[in-house]
Amino acid sequence: MPLQPVNRRSVPDEVFDQLFGEVISGSLAPGENLPSERRLAEVLGVSRPAVREALQRLAHAGLVEVRQGDATTVRDIRRSGGLDLLPRLLFAGGEIDLAVARSILEARLHVGPKIAELAARRRGPTLVPQLEAAVQALKDDGDPVARQRHALTFWEHVTDAADSVTFRLMFNSLRAAYEPALDALAQVMATEVDRTCAYDAVVAAIADADADAAHSRAEALLRPATEALIEVINQLEG
Repeated sequence: MPLQPVNRRSVPDEVFDQLFGEVISGSLAPGENLPSERRLAEVLGVSRPAVREALQRLAHAGLVEVRQGDATTVRDIRRSGGLDLLPRLLFAGGEIDLAVARSILEARLHVGPKIAELAARRRGPTLVPQLEAAVQALKDDGDPVARQRHALTFWEHVTDAADSVTFRLMFNSLRAAYEPALDALAQVMATEVDRTCAYDAVVAAIADADADAAHSRAEALLRPATEALIEVINQLEG
């Protein structure tokens, strides 16, 4: 997609969005040099400070390497990017990237049970009541989108109890990628959020400090909807 003059209501943001799109689409390949600040400012119809700010944001995100007095080079985001890119990668170009969606689902299925296992080992005194409250809210709420939010609250408590900053940051990124699609996923995710007995089973395992049971029950909870969504993705990809 060729670069376009930007709307000046939020110039650095729009410059960032356009350059981000060029990088993740492959139009600007890893190792390729970006045009100079002056040239980018001319093409985009903005000031050089606006371009400079956008380039710094791209550098902080791990998408480019900015060397003072030298060219700005595109980096391989698979090697230099962080989990904070997931929400943008999922909806790059305004549509869901199916490959990214599948990778998020696969991570969810494998990470969730481990988090539940750690929560059973490390749970604090307030965890079980918090989990029971989240499951009760899930049972009481008839709105399919709200039910997904209650499920997210459940997993947030479990993740906090796992006492792992790495898993917590992963949860934040996965949640940020997932939340914009709650409406679209309501029907498919009903196969998971409607199984409140499966949530109860995870809570019971955590309450009993049974790490193995927490792991296996969390996997049993997550697997059906995950596999159903992956199957849909595979069919869409043909």
